[in-house]
Amino acid sequence: MKEKIITSRSASRSLTMDVAVSGLFAALIAIGAFMKIVIPVGVDTMNFTLQWLFVLLAGLLLGSKRAFRSVATYLVTGLIGFPIFARGGGPAYLLRPTFGFLLGFAIAAWMMGFLSEKLRPTKAISWFWVTLAGYTAYYGMGILYFYMITHLLSSQTPTALRVIFGVYCLPTMLPDLMLCALAVMIAGRLRPAVQVSLK
Repeated sequence: MKEKIITSRSASRSLTMDVAVSGLFAALIAIGAFMKIVIPVGVDTMNFTLQWLFVLLAGLLLGSKRAFRSVATYLVTGLIGFPIFARGGGPAYLLRPTFGFLLGFAIAAWMMGFLSEKLRPTKAISWFWVTLAGYTAYYGMGILYFYMITHLLSSQTPTALRVIFGVYCLPTMLPDLMLCALAVMIAGRLRPAVQVSLK
């Protein structure tokens, strides 16, 4: 009986921690959406935000499951109508060509968490390679979704891959790459404290 009580308490504590951590990082990503620089691109605009920094930190610090839950919490909260995306919120956001970059956050967070768990890097350069894997997944998903939406919806103008890459990705790729390096440095300082609190 005592073992069952201890197990139950441990499971409850773990669930509480998961909810708290997911909520915290979802809030940080939401805050990052409003820390933005608007970049004009043709007839539209793109936003360079600090969302990617907090996605990176989630992936590097929380592990695959908690990192994914954090980003998923953010996405679901925005899709049900809370204006926490860079341009608002609501289910109509799914039809925006740029929504793929938000989906890319979730995939990247899971991937970086998974690689961190499996490889257990010890050097900063190794952690940077982990962020590059997430960076590739993030932009890859963004480009793929943009292409599919603009080619499948009659309300959208079909956009070539070279245009998506050159116009909608290139202006933010270097700054986002710099955020990868910054995230590695920040995570290195926070990791010991985070690992203790998540045990």
